[in-house]
Amino acid sequence: MSRRLGYARVSTVGQTLDAQVQTLKADGCSTIFKEKISGARMNRRQLQALLSFVKEGDVVVVTRIDRLARSTFDLFLIVSKLMEKKVHFYSLAEPWVDTATSTGRLMLAVLGGLADVERDLEGSKNPLVLRAAL
Repeated sequence: MSRRLGYARVSTVGQTLDAQVQTLKADGCSTIFKEKISGARMNRRQLQALLSFVKEGDVVVVTRIDRLARSTFDLFLIVSKLMEKKVHFYSLAEPWVDTATSTGRLMLAVLGGLADVERDLEGSKNPLVLRAAL
């Protein structure tokens, strides 16, 4: 039987997780991993705990994809790890990124391409290359 697992994150100590947690519970998430840390950091304890905790057939739910990752590259990397474990990913605010559907998997493939371009652009120090790529 699959489990719905939530992931809630805010960036600063002054922000609250309450609204995200409430929304994830209302969606049926049995366990919610919560943390207050920048999404730009990949070494988030609760994210790593979630990635270790999931098992085949589970569904990881977020209220918005920017709660999981702050860049396309990071999003693609995290969702790829979930898919390797045969775990689905779903965003309540962006239902097109449901990896349980063919459309969601197509969108992930597109995100993967964007992530590759994003990584190349971040590595380029030449502003002309950046403008030409945009």
